[in-house]
Amino acid sequence: MKLCTLLLAVVCYPFWAFAQSDPSHAALEAAEMLEQASVKLNEAEDTRDRVKALTETIQAFEAGLSAMREGLRRASLREAQLTAELNAREDEIAQFLGVLQTIETTAPPLLMLHPSGPLGTARAGMMLSEVTPGLHARAQSLAKDLNEVRILRDLQQNAAETLTKGLTGAQDARTRLSEAIADRTDLPRRFVEDPVRTAILIASTETLDGFASGLSQISDSGIIESNANIKDRKGQIELPTQGVMLHRAGETDAAGVSRPGIVLGTRPRALVVSPTAATIRYRGPLLDLGNLIILEPQPGLLFVFSGLQDVFGQTGQVIPEGTPVGLMPGEMPGIGAIMSTSGDGTGTDWSETLYIEVRQDNNSVDPESWFRTDKDG
Repeated sequence: MKLCTLLLAVVCYPFWAFAQSDPSHAALEAAEMLEQASVKLNEAEDTRDRVKALTETIQAFEAGLSAMREGLRRASLREAQLTAELNAREDEIAQFLGVLQTIETTAPPLLMLHPSGPLGTARAGMMLSEVTPGLHARAQSLAKDLNEVRILRDLQQNAAETLTKGLTGAQDARTRLSEAIADRTDLPRRFVEDPVRTAILIASTETLDGFASGLSQISDSGIIESNANIKDRKGQIELPTQGVMLHRAGETDAAGVSRPGIVLGTRPRALVVSPTAATIRYRGPLLDLGNLIILEPQPGLLFVFSGLQDVFGQTGQVIPEGTPVGLMPGEMPGIGAIMSTSGDGTGTDWSETLYIEVRQDNNSVDPESWFRTDKDG
């Protein structure tokens, strides 16, 4: 095999051969997910249910950005691995290329001429025919590795533009969602909140227990009864946002505090949705829990989500499953920050915390008895 053929293989090794390799394929799929999310955003304004369309758009952007981070992380690790392997084989590769150059620059008749005469020449030809496939395989392997390094580096360099579009699109979708929710008037209400009674209840309670047990007092009239029932979904309800488990119920956190709920690490500005159809029993700041929302999916059962920056909806509204109820705090990281941490795999971008507590018949219960968290996985 001639050296020029090897160089051609290095430069022109088909891209599709690496499109199926995990790191680059994952990043390419993520870029496609972000492109589809952009299309969803453009179509959302023409949809009758703008809130639902924009919710799905934000979730598509979040999934795409998450996949892009993971794809870049894996690409970075793979590129580092290949580079280290090639550096370790530098002497071997140099010798190998030297052999190929010798084969290329030696005149063909001399390659086949043997001092022993025709028989020796025949034997040398047989040996060369046996060696050539091995050289060809090594050249192909080297070409593949070198091209994979090039493709992975190009992928990482070109990711900045894709990430910029994705982050901008996600922020635009969040802004439009806030406006769409503010304009929404089609949701039924079980009661109307009396702000004075709410303020009195907040001032007279020192714990979430006390506040939750007095929720019936914040209505300016009676609360319409509900026959909602989600018992058949117990233990299988999806968490309200993407996140990683930081603390389970009863575990002590870094401050030495133990709570009956679970704590999820989320990304900044992550969207939080109602995991079931539910009544909004309260939304706003409370005690030391920050902004929170209390949902009632069935009589006697409350889901408490605290740690939000923005809270959506109105107290007393009955909202469908998947309805946005808030956004997490924090600032979206810049492109440089995402690119610089894409290779560490430490999960440092899960910087915000969502506290989830479940109360059943005025008692705290383990949220994992209702929510699916893959506890045994």
